[in-house]
Amino acid sequence: MVRRVAAAVAGLVLIAEAFGVFMLLMTVGIVVENQSMSLDGLDPALMSDGAFGFGVFSAVFLAGCGLVLLLVGGRDRAPARLGRVLLVIAAVVHGVLGALAVGLVGWEAFAVLMAVLALIVYTLVAYGPGGRPDGPESGQAAREERGREREEGQELAQGLPQGEAGPKPAA
Repeated sequence: MVRRVAAAVAGLVLIAEAFGVFMLLMTVGIVVENQSMSLDGLDPALMSDGAFGFGVFSAVFLAGCGLVLLLVGGRDRAPARLGRVLLVIAAVVHGVLGALAVGLVGWEAFAVLMAVLALIVYTLVAYGPGGRPDGPESGQAAREERGREREEGQELAQGLPQGEAGPKPAA
């Protein structure tokens, strides 16, 4: 139950963060365009378009990660391989941004980023490796068990004692 709530909260936080990052980068793009700012002779229109593009990319990425976390929490199943990769990338980005935020913004921003990082990492750890659901039906062991049951059922149907080989085929 706790891991479902953590995944859902992390998903909602990432969706809210996607909106905030989008608005921040759109504001930066508008300011750069209106002020005709340039960095070492770069065209201000290119810088503005770059801010807009990165804002859209960041928002889509964060919203996608949030959607993966909401699905994980709603289904109570581990994310698939692609979902795990997206969440690991998001966790690494939050860790790096948290380290940068201490010097540039302050400890409050660091604390927020580390809280989001903790939610993402907790969800990844709580749902285990490999994108398989936790429980008795998961993994190779369950497939082997079903295969053994099938073989035993076939042996019983043929009237052979378990563990003994049937008649040898003629050469």
